[in-house]
Amino acid sequence: MKRDFLTLWDVSSKEIEHLLKRAIELKSGKDVNKCPLIGKSIGLLFEKASTRTRVSFEVGIYQLGGQTIYMNPKEIQIGRGETIEDTAKVLSRYLNAIVIRTFSHNAIAEFAKNSSIPVINGLSDLHHPCQALADLMTIAERKGKLKGLHLAYVGDGNNVANSLIEAASKMGITLSIACPEGYEPDADILKKARSSAKSEILIYREPRDAVDKADAVYTDVWVSMGQEQEAAKKKRKFKDYQLNSKLLTYAKKDAIVLHCLPAHRGEEITDDVIDGPRSAVFDQAENRLHTQKALLEFLLR
Repeated sequence: MKRDFLTLWDVSSKEIEHLLKRAIELKSGKDVNKCPLIGKSIGLLFEKASTRTRVSFEVGIYQLGGQTIYMNPKEIQIGRGETIEDTAKVLSRYLNAIVIRTFSHNAIAEFAKNSSIPVINGLSDLHHPCQALADLMTIAERKGKLKGLHLAYVGDGNNVANSLIEAASKMGITLSIACPEGYEPDADILKKARSSAKSEILIYREPRDAVDKADAVYTDVWVSMGQEQEAAKKKRKFKDYQLNSKLLTYAKKDAIVLHCLPAHRGEEITDDVIDGPRSAVFDQAENRLHTQKALLEFLLR
């Protein structure tokens, strides 16, 4: 039976532990000559621009022995009105799995419903689960554990924040989020996560309250792709939500800094923080490669 990876809810806590363990093994060079995807073709259907997601998947698939087929929706028939249902059914006949990066999460869910091959969410307006896997791996590498840690997130309650909520609720991490009123994470995701007895999800207005005694501090851009018309308004709303050296003093002395990239330096994060000794940002970016390789192995075994 095929498995999809649309959100962190699609995998159990034990499966996440397995994926992280396997990603760490792959990063260390274990099974470097193993090619579980040999003879397999993985589609990349990307409506949104990408650096890390596209390159990490293409490199990872190549390293596992497979080939990628990159598709821009404007260059295939879905861009001329072919339905998602028909596209999913046809591509299922050619490919072994597909990664979709798009605006509408409903579109990914509809594609998965009509697909007979695994569908991986490379990013949607509501979720970014591949990023969350890399985030968990980075925290585990730096801190040696996940359960019982305190992760602070400062900024927009966007798709990254939503997936962090899911990740924290599954892995026993306390998550404190600081955001302006009206920019909270998705209410349904928050409600579902809070029903878990494994962790506590807290919402604050003051960044220093969320960051207080945190083991890791995370931020993301204030203006996501597709929100450019709101840029001026959002920058005004978020001007006090910058991750800078002053805010970092409220976290633990050994707290690490996380950012999913791309970073708008001087807006949500300052140069001295992202390039500083506590930054794990570029390890975090590298770990996209390793966790996605582990995910592909898991879904196509």
